[in-house]
Amino acid sequence: MNPHKPHIITEGSVQYTLGELKDNQMLYDFDKMLIYLNAKGKLLFGKKFKIFEEDRDIIFKLCNYFIRDEANCKKLNIDIDKGILLSGPVGCGKTSLMKLLRHIVPHQKSYEVIPTRNIAFAFNNIGYTIIENYGDKRFYCFDDLGVEPTGRHFGKDCNVMGEIILSRYDLFLGHKIKTHATTNLNAKELEERYGNRVRSRMRQLFNLIAFDKSSRDKRD
Repeated sequence: MNPHKPHIITEGSVQYTLGELKDNQMLYDFDKMLIYLNAKGKLLFGKKFKIFEEDRDIIFKLCNYFIRDEANCKKLNIDIDKGILLSGPVGCGKTSLMKLLRHIVPHQKSYEVIPTRNIAFAFNNIGYTIIENYGDKRFYCFDDLGVEPTGRHFGKDCNVMGEIILSRYDLFLGHKIKTHATTNLNAKELEERYGNRVRSRMRQLFNLIAFDKSSRDKRD
């Protein structure tokens, strides 16, 4: 990747141009971005991957967020300084999109996608150190937030991801460190799972981008 031309991305022998550089300003083309995302998705997830027409609105929001298009984000009511909470039914493509979208901005610092169940299991083994580990300044996307089991270490229960969200909120306030997440749960279910305090922090941490609850399962 040429740091002076981040809109030009090469995958193997194919070059994708996602827009143009004009007067020192990057002008991205959404249709060209979709072509790249479709191709990159096949490389990452297999030949059956495709971008669905019904998901264009969601992907449009995510693309504008990741390329930091302030004008469009303002129209879409997206705060580019916050993270993304991508919600929707099981199998609608949340995790794939969060793994995929980071590739359109190779010049930006990326994030690691971590299943929340893995974090809960790690807590069961090593205890509170795991909460400290995820309270660092690295970027994360916590996958499947809300369906992880309750942590248990030496007989003591802990709402592990709730504690980590509180730590990430402090990082956001102090250092503007973003956090992303995906979830199958709605706002009411998240509050039941984590409590009012954590839910309140989540509102300040995340932009909520939601698939329609009738979105189809794309795993077949």
